[in-house]
Amino acid sequence: MQLRNTLLAGAIVVALASCQQGGPKTAAGPKLLDPANMDTTVSPGENFFMYANGGWLKNNPIPETESRWGSFNLLVENNYKNLHGLLDSSAAIKNAPQGSIVQKVGDFYRTGMDSATIDKKGITPISGLLARIDNIKDGAGVLVEVATEHTEGLDALYSFGVSPDDKNVTKEVCQFGQGGLGMPGREYYYDKDERTTKIRDAYQQYIPKMLKLAGEDSVSAEKDGKAIYNLELALASASMTRVDMRDPYKLYNKFNIEGINKATGLEWKSLLGSLGVNKEDTVIVGMPLFFTEVAKQLKATPVDTWKKYLKFHAINGMASELSIGFDSTRFNFYGKLMRGQQKQKPRWKRILQAVDGSVGDLLGQLYVAQYFKPEAKQRMTELVNNLQQTYADRIQKLDWMSDSTKKKATTKLNAFMKKIGYTDKWKDYSALTVVSDDYVKNVMAASKWAYNDNLSKLGKPVDRTEWGMTPPTVNAYYNPAFNEIVFPAGILQFPFFDANADDAVNYGGIGAVIGHEMTHGFDDQGRLYNAEGNLSNWWSPADSTNFTVKAEIMVEQFNKMIVIDTAHANGRLTEGENLADLGGLNIAYEAFKKTKQGQGNEKIDGLTPDQRFFLSWAQVWRANTRPEELASRLKTDPHSPSELRCNMTPGNMEAWYKAFNIKPTDKAYRAEKDRARVW
Repeated sequence: MQLRNTLLAGAIVVALASCQQGGPKTAAGPKLLDPANMDTTVSPGENFFMYANGGWLKNNPIPETESRWGSFNLLVENNYKNLHGLLDSSAAIKNAPQGSIVQKVGDFYRTGMDSATIDKKGITPISGLLARIDNIKDGAGVLVEVATEHTEGLDALYSFGVSPDDKNVTKEVCQFGQGGLGMPGREYYYDKDERTTKIRDAYQQYIPKMLKLAGEDSVSAEKDGKAIYNLELALASASMTRVDMRDPYKLYNKFNIEGINKATGLEWKSLLGSLGVNKEDTVIVGMPLFFTEVAKQLKATPVDTWKKYLKFHAINGMASELSIGFDSTRFNFYGKLMRGQQKQKPRWKRILQAVDGSVGDLLGQLYVAQYFKPEAKQRMTELVNNLQQTYADRIQKLDWMSDSTKKKATTKLNAFMKKIGYTDKWKDYSALTVVSDDYVKNVMAASKWAYNDNLSKLGKPVDRTEWGMTPPTVNAYYNPAFNEIVFPAGILQFPFFDANADDAVNYGGIGAVIGHEMTHGFDDQGRLYNAEGNLSNWWSPADSTNFTVKAEIMVEQFNKMIVIDTAHANGRLTEGENLADLGGLNIAYEAFKKTKQGQGNEKIDGLTPDQRFFLSWAQVWRANTRPEELASRLKTDPHSPSELRCNMTPGNMEAWYKAFNIKPTDKAYRAEKDRARVW
């Protein structure tokens, strides 16, 4: 997955395995590539995903608390068990020194688990916030309230944060983006398909439900609900699509204060002052038209409607931390209807996520002290370096890129910053007070701390040591601003890490994932950033055209695929991730062919080395997914569905056809002229 500045977008299912380059080690064969997980009644040329994973999919239905269940989830579950033990033991120490890691982690978790006290308090924990909203007098007051909520960690109306300037990544700058919607994006307000229409209708019923829970009478709640929805509809009309937001140049709109005032009709000096920003004279606004619409609606929409809108979003944003009525009503819409979950996750898992999201570097210190294995970092470093060299070799062999651009591409590749395991500089939470008797107070305090921590970056050098994920996170990312690839400790463990795994499994799993993150530096977005991380065109016009033509083949491949109902995959939205999958698998395969096993033909469990390589790739993506979740991801996720990621990528590689004897008559066969070849 790709990280743009400080904002994470989406997730990648990451499989980790050993990077040793010796011969095959048979001990791990059945464990990591268990034949029982396959369905050999399905031809690999018919559906490789089902051939590799059909047995597992049949025997592993989705739990009621999940919307998706696959290899990634199993790793997360294992991680949760370890973290659960750390949280329980911390919470049991009630006399821990004030301000210590154990005290803050333990009290945060214990107060979150005290559902009886939370239920008794009802909406009281945010009554002060709601009363403040009630006191708004005019449109200017609306903007002040919104900014005040941002300083408290509530992401009201728009997004705001401090992160590196894309064209000068040594400087931190204030950045603004669209927001303010109760559904995931503008698509949900305007698409006409049956599933979206059902969700949209339910959302219009959900708004008054939450207002009534907060004390409004039925008649007022219904009236206010319609007005709130119409305001959101106007905001959605001025919001950019997810495809448009994939173009960093469209999002790079840099203004001085006078310029942004003129462009949007808002008074930005006052707005910045309310956000606690007083000395900055420059801002980057991703979607100026959205803020123009905000200015328009501040005049066209009655202030009473704005107050109801802000109250609803405050309640909706905090519902999971409030009493069971708010929590369950929110789950019924966002979890059950939108994602297909049948039941809420156990409370301990939800509070675990809250602790990790709020004080992740504190929990992370406890985690790595007990569960991180230093040898995993060493092996991972070896494999990363191996794949980096293989990538450099492949760049030199490209027949569509000029020597001058190849040189710059290699310079960028060699400049990758590699972060493995956990940060060398933990966040300092000394300014954060965690109390022993109030969960919402702890959540709000942590949110306010995070805001102040982010704001404190202004005027300081960019800290390239900073991580965008906490140590226990089961994920990985590429950040173009830092030109870095990052692999947290959470992924460096079983079931995807095994010191005894053969190279085919290693390279088909974690090798392809590492290659995936590297390729993000050269996908349709990442290629626009240079070795220093700046948004800067380092390509010759001819090379840029060649890249676009080659990448377009993959876009069209995915556009043709029907995912659910009559809905096709969005090849443009998923272009970067699909290119990263293709580059990653090609790089990993070439690196694998340098190993003793890759150069031989010794079978393990009846499978050739190449078959094991591709089966390892396939089993990384094994997952059962609920229809609701699949439909939702199709609109919002820059990653393609698991089945497509498994099937489409190897279909562009001749080695896969040879490994499984795929013939032109097979459904999965793709003619040479239709195969995508980029990196």
